[in-house]
Amino acid sequence: MLSWVVTFLIIALVAGLLGFAGIAGASIEIAKVVFFIAIALFLISAVVSLARGRGNV
Repeated sequence: MLSWVVTFLIIALVAGLLGFAGIAGASIEIAKVVFFIAIALFLISAVVSLARGRGNV
């Protein structure tokens, strides 16, 4: 999932350099959303792992 963040970030940077402001803005927003979803899923996974008694995250 974090590879998607990097992909959309690269698309946004390239589109920004070429002057496509709409595509760059949309790609940045998508990258932000995917990044926060990945962080949320990681935190949920860590909490569930700790609740089950497994100390390794």
